[in-house]
Amino acid sequence: MEVATSAWKDFLSLIKIGIVNSNLITTFTGIWLALYFSGKGFLENIDIVVFTLLGTAAIIAGSCAINNFYDRDIDHVMERTRLRPTVTGRISSFQVLLLGTGFISIGTILLLMVSVSAAVIGLLGVFSYIVLYTMWTKRQYTINTVVGSIAGAVPPLIGWAAVDDLNIIAWILFLIMFIWQPPHFLALAMKRSEEYRKAGIPMLPVVHGFEVTKRQIIVWVACLLPLPFYLFSLGIGFIVLATVLNIIWLILSLIGLKMKNDLKWSKWMFIYSINYLTILFVAMVAFSII
Repeated sequence: MEVATSAWKDFLSLIKIGIVNSNLITTFTGIWLALYFSGKGFLENIDIVVFTLLGTAAIIAGSCAINNFYDRDIDHVMERTRLRPTVTGRISSFQVLLLGTGFISIGTILLLMVSVSAAVIGLLGVFSYIVLYTMWTKRQYTINTVVGSIAGAVPPLIGWAAVDDLNIIAWILFLIMFIWQPPHFLALAMKRSEEYRKAGIPMLPVVHGFEVTKRQIIVWVACLLPLPFYLFSLGIGFIVLATVLNIIWLILSLIGLKMKNDLKWSKWMFIYSINYLTILFVAMVAFSII
């Protein structure tokens, strides 16, 4: 039983189940809002919902597995990644590649069953994460965080494209996700700056320091302020809630300029960013029902 549990934990670590789950929330929101704004029923299109969620989960899981395969030479340096099965050798490199490519292939087929555009967008996300981020920018440029944000912003587009043609609301969902990620991951990079330094990954706080990082975080968070107003169709209640969330995050960002304990502040920012995203996307669904 213990062996089975360990193997299961290794599998979940390999596919980065936390990333898969969080991206499914934004994918579902894309599906839900596309159904809502196109006047289509949820239960009547439950097959589209299921295939899209499964397909998206599969391509994300596969991409994460290949990311783990590629980074196995540096993951042993960092505390949070040193026990990954690709580092410990509990799963062979061949098995990881087979699993990764297999999941991406299955996910693409599932997405093709609902929409060609959803499958194409999904593959573009895979390419941006594996090639543009993992293989190219992650180890060479401080802009790696921004490049990686492209893939993280794709899931709501996949969800929307599975139901209807992309419109301004779909692209606002993409922009929210794209702009949310740099302050989220830069806060994490501040917390793990010494580990990134040892691994030779040129994260912004490693190369340019905490002060520059904090100023960039402020700019990114400020860019979120106008976006809720493009979602006016969800009602004034949503706009108020989203704006309050944005203002709180901006105030918390500005506090970082004066706060002496940078690591404590970065922890606050990281935790708030997770709660921010969850509340915001759940609220989109909730306010479309009210």
